[in-house]
Amino acid sequence: MATHYSWKSFEENEDRPEKPRRYGVTEMRGPRYSVLSQNVLQEIFESMGQFVDGLKFSGGSNSLIPKSFIKQAIEMAHEHDVYVSTGDWAEHVLRSGPSAFKEYVEECKELGFDTIELNANSLEVPEETLLRYVRLIKNGGLRAKPMFAVKVNKSDIPGKNRAFGSYVVPEPRSTEFVEDIDLLIRKAERCLEAGADTIMIDADDVCRYADSLRADIIAKVIGRLGIEKTMFEASDAKLAEWFIKRYGPNVNLYVDHSQIMDLECLRGRHLGKDHQSVLSSSYFLF
Repeated sequence: MATHYSWKSFEENEDRPEKPRRYGVTEMRGPRYSVLSQNVLQEIFESMGQFVDGLKFSGGSNSLIPKSFIKQAIEMAHEHDVYVSTGDWAEHVLRSGPSAFKEYVEECKELGFDTIELNANSLEVPEETLLRYVRLIKNGGLRAKPMFAVKVNKSDIPGKNRAFGSYVVPEPRSTEFVEDIDLLIRKAERCLEAGADTIMIDADDVCRYADSLRADIIAKVIGRLGIEKTMFEASDAKLAEWFIKRYGPNVNLYVDHSQIMDLECLRGRHLGKDHQSVLSSSYFLF
């Protein structure tokens, strides 16, 4: 890689593996939040393709895009050694009947997808059914990526304006769902045992509040599942920076295409809090 960017260097203990990578994976958000034409995708792959491991058609966008475009986009991605994943759309497919999911897997394989994502929260199916879906995906020759969301009750988050050691009047507990992290991890472990390749963690609710100090939840997930088997959605550059700062360049992240170069810069060297040229005002959460 040094032949491409002479300023890019890696520490001896932070060697950046070449693609296909098992860790340090960067999955890029595809069409949904922004329009990505074939020309834009081509430019991204040609200029930054060596830093992109995966492309995800997020939010079921693949169900709205013409199949001809999907096939061309997937072929383009494969030319640059980029795998392609579906978004969390399977829950809508199940409304068509019990056999619909198997047909969905076959259609995804025909289009050229490499990975199918399963949103465990929105699927709302029994655990054994989720495991059966994982096995169906694997039997179809594709990779399975179950997704779990970590939710935190807002009343569990301390207020910002308080002196150290001062008494805080407890707030009434809200009706917001509180995720049992041990239960989530156990479900994820069973998915891995059933053949799942990666566990996607949507941790936005955990990472949204800088004062919540819930880094322990992220640490527990990585400690139990392993850094190679987990991928975290980093909704903004500061969150991606926090993950790299705490867990190093080998953490797997799902980011917007506009963050690819910044993220690779962060993976490549210890930038420190005073780094301004990549992410402007840089700071770390928690």
